[in-house]
Amino acid sequence: MQLVDLSHTIHHEMITYRGLPGPVISDHLSREDSRTRYEEGTEFQIGKIEMVANTGTYIDSPFHRYAEGVDLSTLELASIAHLDGIVLRRSETPERTVKRADVENLNVRGRALLIHTGWDKLWRTDQYSNGMHPFVAADAAEHLVTAGVALVGIDSFNIDDTAGGQRPVHTILLQAGIPIVEHLCRLSDLPDWGFRFFAVPPKIRGMGSFAVRAFAVT
Repeated sequence: MQLVDLSHTIHHEMITYRGLPGPVISDHLSREDSRTRYEEGTEFQIGKIEMVANTGTYIDSPFHRYAEGVDLSTLELASIAHLDGIVLRRSETPERTVKRADVENLNVRGRALLIHTGWDKLWRTDQYSNGMHPFVAADAAEHLVTAGVALVGIDSFNIDDTAGGQRPVHTILLQAGIPIVEHLCRLSDLPDWGFRFFAVPPKIRGMGSFAVRAFAVT
């Protein structure tokens, strides 16, 4: 058994999505201050973080798009953990769009489909968020819903084309109750199939997205 970490590290003031603020990480209780509360030789640190939900590698639940949709607190664990996984390789093509023809021959029923574009190599560069990232087409998302996919993840800036204000893939997948994981990394370390995928957020009521520690067991 091998564990493969598929998440970016979150750190102070890191920008994930241009236009959204980076996290502010600090001490609520520093080790120095804690020494006044405990016996000599005993100290603790209690951290504090302020950040938008869409930071680092994160999951979108239906509530992210739909007010009546399932939020983080009501996501079924079976929909985000111990999922049979399959990887679609797209890193060797200059074509930005993942079309229906690219996914219609994949056996995705009940599986997590992870789309490997290689865009994660540009993480923390200006090019990562320049609007030229790989994305999934609406017709491909419609097919994946019909084919019974359990979850869709991508190692790109967004699963949708961000050139305009519409987000058809978010709309289609989340309306069908299919979680989305964005900003994955190191999908090149996974086999094409035969692994288990996990992307579990905290159980928070009233939120639709949050950072996850995404990983696979191969």
